[in-house]
Amino acid sequence: MVKFKEDWYKLYHVHYQQYPDDCIENIYWLEKAAQADFCNPQFTDAKITTEKEWEKYRYLFQMHINLKLIEQHLRLGRTYDKKCIYFYDAPWKDEYLRNMEKALSCYKAGLYYWQEAKVWCEKANAASFNFMFITAKQNWEDEREHIAEGKLDYEKMLNREIDRLEKNIKELNEMDKKY
Repeated sequence: MVKFKEDWYKLYHVHYQQYPDDCIENIYWLEKAAQADFCNPQFTDAKITTEKEWEKYRYLFQMHINLKLIEQHLRLGRTYDKKCIYFYDAPWKDEYLRNMEKALSCYKAGLYYWQEAKVWCEKANAASFNFMFITAKQNWEDEREHIAEGKLDYEKMLNREIDRLEKNIKELNEMDKKY
């Protein structure tokens, strides 16, 4: 039975070639995981022995889920994104605009999850957790550290994609005037 956050997270998977339906499915699983309760600490993938470790584990898990949601929204957005606009795209303008609006909404949703991830990262970076590492979840610890140091900044990436996409949408909308 799928009941706890860890159970929902186990349903998330990445295909070698990910189609929009795969991304949407993963977003569904990850959002369910974000909303669910945690299982008992003795049933996690990491060895949790103290309440402080349990607290940090929960913060890291929430941060990680939000980062995975950003990645899935980026993948989904890229399937609808038209990177470059050419003069010969005019006959398909309406279809491109519909797809680009979908991509834009995906990228903007990613910004929401980035704010959430930063909140959970900040909680996991509290001074009370100094010198405490969940070694079984080293990749989550690495993600936390990269966010804290500014090496991982999805906001910058998402804003760059949104700006480019808005410029392309504007260019497509102006095509009727030129051609």
